[in-house]
Amino acid sequence: MLSVAALTVIFMTYRDVATKQVLIWALTAVAARMPVAMTPLALVFLVRERPGGYTLGATLAAAYVLGEIIGAPVLGMRLDPARGRRHLVVGLAGGALGFTGLGIFADSHPVVLGAFAFLAGAAPSAAAGGQRALLTSLVPERAVAQALSAESMLMSGVWAVSPVAVAGLALAVAPRVPLLLAAACMASSIAGHWLLPAGWAGGDQEGDTGRARTRVLLHAWPVYVTGAASITLLGLTELTLPALLEQRGIGVGWSGPMLAGMAVGAGLGAFLYGLRSWPGRLRSRSAVLISGMAVFVALVALIPGAAGITVALVLAGVLQSGALITRNLSLRDALPKSALAAGYSVLYAAAGAGYAATGSLAGGLLQVVAPSTAVLAGVSLTLLLTVLGWWGEARRDVSGAPGDLAVGFAGGAEGAPIAGRRDPECRL
Repeated sequence: MLSVAALTVIFMTYRDVATKQVLIWALTAVAARMPVAMTPLALVFLVRERPGGYTLGATLAAAYVLGEIIGAPVLGMRLDPARGRRHLVVGLAGGALGFTGLGIFADSHPVVLGAFAFLAGAAPSAAAGGQRALLTSLVPERAVAQALSAESMLMSGVWAVSPVAVAGLALAVAPRVPLLLAAACMASSIAGHWLLPAGWAGGDQEGDTGRARTRVLLHAWPVYVTGAASITLLGLTELTLPALLEQRGIGVGWSGPMLAGMAVGAGLGAFLYGLRSWPGRLRSRSAVLISGMAVFVALVALIPGAAGITVALVLAGVLQSGALITRNLSLRDALPKSALAAGYSVLYAAAGAGYAATGSLAGGLLQVVAPSTAVLAGVSLTLLLTVLGWWGEARRDVSGAPGDLAVGFAGGAEGAPIAGRRDPECRL
């Protein structure tokens, strides 16, 4: 059991996040993002009984992801920090309409289903970025890292529960039910936004033209590259694990519990990351975390036993959440407040593109090499992207551009408050 002192430290660390407004935000975010986690598998179940159903399901999932990739940067650029709620509500309503169409017109022509899938992906694609910007505006600057850690824990739970819910509803009730539930969840998130502030802190936006904002967003390209690298590794693990288990002579049915363990590890890692401040620059910390994650995923490809693979996946999940949180903190350093929501949306699109590219890479490699070799090839690609992103951030810092600040025990938004004393940045 945890000691009273340990519980006190945990409470004092996360106390700024434990507010009514953050709780409302959490419920709203879960309702908005649960459909995102449910959709790929739900689309497969929706059409699997048709001739070539699995291929059609994969195509519909690709249309959905394409909508996210295209919509996130385009709509994210249009988010107005002062009136962000209006944009988010309209996007979420469009997403709910898309999911409703998929559920009601489940027997329609594939082109119609593809259009609804694209709408469901594109319309609310800027919601994740806008909601993250809103969350960080609800807490003091010193608690931003803890807020992002709490968000990561929340989303790890969502991604762990969603596949089970989809499979259960599709098999026990009807294939269309998960998509109708997704529509209901997204519609309920609209109501939640009316209980939250209309916008978030955006700084001075005068002269912030579309072209100027694009240049500002492109300035943060190394963050997008490393963000895509971490998601690429995650996607590669998910997509190749069943084939890898089959190669090892392990039941493919173990892939679900193993990936659930990885999600639990991600939640634990997010919690631990927010407990304290960490030494080193954000770019270096990110490179270390992603590299460590790559090592554990490489071990997944090399370890012959199920127990060892499970442990490696859990440890990879622990490091993965820290890497994602660090990327979000790096983006805060690289962009002005007025561009943060758009930057988060571009990062979301980059992650989606990385995941989609991983699907193509895994599918191609599995045709010509063993699953373990495919995993190791993906690890090599991830490390290459990580080095490229680190170099880009280091080059930006040398040029004197605003970017990755040195953080550690005196680290900007990173610092966690210390129990019973002032915050570690010594600003109070």
